[in-house]
Amino acid sequence: MIGLDPVRPTCSRAGCRAAAAWSILWRNPKIHGADRRKVWLACDEHVSYLREFLASRTFPLEVVEGVAGGTSEAGT
Repeated sequence: MIGLDPVRPTCSRAGCRAAAAWSILWRNPKIHGADRRKVWLACDEHVSYLREFLASRTFPLEVVEGVAGGTSEAGT
């Protein structure tokens, strides 16, 4: 997972090193089955940006407060 430092998880937004406060669980339905979700972490400043980035691609997603586990890809 991008930003998953066991001591201090950080935001997945490219160039951001702020502490993560949110998890965005998502998948690309063209290549991932319903049982596989990726996780991007987000700070308060970038949670909306990352959510909108994924939503604009019509990827199924869920935003949850806190840091969730899972697999990840690079942030934007």
